[in-house]
Amino acid sequence: MNYLDLTNHQLNPISHWDQPLATMRVPLARDLALFDQNGYDLTDLEQHYAKANQTRAHAHREHHHALKAPWFTQPDRVEGAVLNHSLLFERKGYTGEALQQLERWAKSNPLIYKIIRIRPKWGLDFSVDYADRDGNVFEVLHWEYDGFEYDEVQSRKQQLEAKFAAIDWDDAAASILKQKDQWHHLDFFAQSDWKCNYFGIVKERFKMVIWS
Repeated sequence: MNYLDLTNHQLNPISHWDQPLATMRVPLARDLALFDQNGYDLTDLEQHYAKANQTRAHAHREHHHALKAPWFTQPDRVEGAVLNHSLLFERKGYTGEALQQLERWAKSNPLIYKIIRIRPKWGLDFSVDYADRDGNVFEVLHWEYDGFEYDEVQSRKQQLEAKFAAIDWDDAAASILKQKDQWHHLDFFAQSDWKCNYFGIVKERFKMVIWS
């Protein structure tokens, strides 16, 4: 069985925010703390711009916030192939009045160039685990894919959601478990390559540095 439900959430093709903040206060260092140059976690300053541009940032792993939406969902399961998470991610650049505002502030606080230099990025994240009553647990597939071109990531999304929706994940997990001797000893990236080859999907591409 597949047990997965494809949501109707889509990646937003808008790459830049243009609405400024309604404040004259130059952002402080703490407003840019914990800048995520590889992923999608938003600083406090980015969260303020999200709100000003009518975009909702969601809590992500405790104190982190990101522009994200569910991709696939699954009813509660406790054994077999279990969806760990499946998410669509975005990170925005800046243009127009928002960019002009940031450039003014950067003359007093150069840390703001970390925001100015952001390249818009879109990401796909899909993770299925396996657990059974004999104590076997492993990742069936954890596939992440980032890109700076919306059309390319959107195309990957369409390709992979058709693929993922058609897979019998319990059967796939059972097959992968029988072949444990081929992949269990491999490191993180080699295991990922093995499983991408098993499912016949493009290799992962993630942690792309976001600065231009």
